[in-house]
Amino acid sequence: MFKIFSSLRKEFLLLINDKVGLALMFVMPVLLVFIITIIQDSAYKMVNENQIPLLVVNHDAGPAGKRLVSLLDSSGLFKVDSQNDIKQNSLKSELLSRGKLLALYIPETFTAGLESNAGDVSNILMDDLGLEHDTTGQQKVSMPRLSFYNDPVLQENYSYSVMGIIQSYMSVIENSLMIDNMYATLDLGSKSEILKKKIISNRVHIDQIVASNNNSTAIPNSTQHNVPAWTIFAMFFMVVSLGSNIVKERVSGSFLRLKTMPTTFMLVMFSKMAVYVVVAIFQVTLTFSMGIWILPKLGLPQLTVPHNFVALAAVVFMSSMAAVSYALMIGAFAKTEQQANGFGAISIIIFGAIGGILVPTFVMPAFMQFASNFSPLHWCLEGFYVLFLKGGSWQELRYVFAFLGVFILICQIGTYFKLRLERII
Repeated sequence: MFKIFSSLRKEFLLLINDKVGLALMFVMPVLLVFIITIIQDSAYKMVNENQIPLLVVNHDAGPAGKRLVSLLDSSGLFKVDSQNDIKQNSLKSELLSRGKLLALYIPETFTAGLESNAGDVSNILMDDLGLEHDTTGQQKVSMPRLSFYNDPVLQENYSYSVMGIIQSYMSVIENSLMIDNMYATLDLGSKSEILKKKIISNRVHIDQIVASNNNSTAIPNSTQHNVPAWTIFAMFFMVVSLGSNIVKERVSGSFLRLKTMPTTFMLVMFSKMAVYVVVAIFQVTLTFSMGIWILPKLGLPQLTVPHNFVALAAVVFMSSMAAVSYALMIGAFAKTEQQANGFGAISIIIFGAIGGILVPTFVMPAFMQFASNFSPLHWCLEGFYVLFLKGGSWQELRYVFAFLGVFILICQIGTYFKLRLERII
């Protein structure tokens, strides 16, 4: 027992004397979680909560233009800013100067064009039915065209989504006008209201179902991604501290001197792993506590911890072991501290980039999504995603544990044979 205590004490003293390593393992994740979460929160809110700011210029004097603006405003999807005095040729500059991202221009002939088109449809129907109808006095106006302006910084798919929403409300107005015109032609008066209400209420409804194995309906937000993601990133950055310590002990001959003492080398390696696994658990405790109690005080979403604490502890332990094992392997293969620090840090950044820490994997091209499967950070993050967002069970975590288990085994075997080759073990 004294040997174990002495070995753990040695590793603890090495750790607390490494100020740079401690800063990377504890200060860096706290800063990253704060900064990145605050930056990304507005983007998540735009997707999940915020109304879309829309500048509307309505030059139509008829009822159709006013109805379209009313539908957009009452939908709850848009924050409509009506500025009907703006001319169309100056709308581009007004859009940029007012800080708006989207604008909609409704022309003067909007109502007239829709009514003319509805009259044409009504006439075609009456002709097909063989019914007489009066076509005198009907003014032909071409189908109106709305003008949709967007800031060039917006992604194209986002603009198309907004245009699709506007088009759906246009269909409501067009269908109402065509029904009114046909009923008026048939001299049925106000009976068209029953048909219009039936058409509107008879649409197919879409039920949104969250793909989760329990009743959880957690909505992805900036906190749920960034807290576990940057915690994992910081875990693996222990390669700077642990890797350089191993290199120093190899180069200085400390490992060889340990062989002359009444202890085993495996006890030394166990002590290193034990100390740094505890460090990783402290990292998780620190950042998760910040997500639960501190971030909500800044107006950011609160981190919701899953109820399956045993599965959460297992994912944290496997992630910690993966980070520690990788750091051991880097320390065993590196010839100098500079090599361990440089290669270790760069490799973690690359693993993080392809693993979904910096950019979610679903927005990556197919070949990069395939490459992400070889990143240990991807599987660590996937384990947290399964617990936080999918209400995951042990069955869903089997692939996470399988890959991390294989990764840990490879790193441990690589470390063992490299030290064996140098006759340290």
